[in-house]
Amino acid sequence: MTELAAAGVPVTVTCRVLKLSRQPYYRWLADPITPSEVVEAYRANALFDAHQDDPEFGHRLLADEARDNGEAMADRTAWRIASANGWFSAFGKPKRSKHRKPGPPVHDDLCTVVDEHGRTRHVFAADAPNELWLTDITEHRTAEGKLYLCAIKDAFSGRIVGYSIDFRMKSRLAVQALENAVAMRGDVAGCVVHSDRGSQFRSRKFRRALTRHRIVGSMGRVGSSGDNAAMESFFALLQKNVLDRRSWTTREQLRTAIVTWIERTYHRRRRQARLGRLTPIEFETIMANNVALAA
Repeated sequence: MTELAAAGVPVTVTCRVLKLSRQPYYRWLADPITPSEVVEAYRANALFDAHQDDPEFGHRLLADEARDNGEAMADRTAWRIASANGWFSAFGKPKRSKHRKPGPPVHDDLCTVVDEHGRTRHVFAADAPNELWLTDITEHRTAEGKLYLCAIKDAFSGRIVGYSIDFRMKSRLAVQALENAVAMRGDVAGCVVHSDRGSQFRSRKFRRALTRHRIVGSMGRVGSSGDNAAMESFFALLQKNVLDRRSWTTREQLRTAIVTWIERTYHRRRRQARLGRLTPIEFETIMANNVALAA
């Protein structure tokens, strides 16, 4: 309309042809973007970021994430915005096959080697601490609901260098485990962290944490426990020695049992054949002393 008015066509004539009222047009011209539209845009942006980080989340969990980031809204509002933009939970879509399509890898697989016969295999071994970390997430039920554990294991000694426990399997579960590992080990620049293609490890939050600490990501295939066998073996021990020993009434009881087993039993009492019948703590202490003496 502005261009037509500049060309000499009255606004009244243009509105009559377009079947529009003049007053709403002048109100929009004076204030093209209303405050409510600005609020809606910020809310949509917060929901979009949450959906990108965790595609499995439905509108209620997306609203929780948005509220955590300062954009308060009702669940119904989150549903309306998410539906209008097509941001649906990956679990809410109709199943087209028996197996869910895996997410695309965001890192190359750096733990694959080719042997002399041309066959590919995974090698989860390191010659020094903080060269290769392995990570994964496991879950277990309690009477209060599920509890999730994300653990990070150093392939050199088998020590669990970082872990996080929560009642939701969100991207921050993996991020917190990584931050705890970095806090324990110090400068870990150049360390490789190998995981599966779970959405928590593909999330932007986790990738930003890797970049912030100059850590290199590595990602295997979906649904193949052999791709992260060393981490699966730790979870199998945890399942046998803690999770399946009894029924757990509360999440706090299970959380305490997991931490106690990792810190007291696995690290300090459970000897491993590949470490020369030493515990992870003993092995790291002896190797560190040898390095100091050699220097």
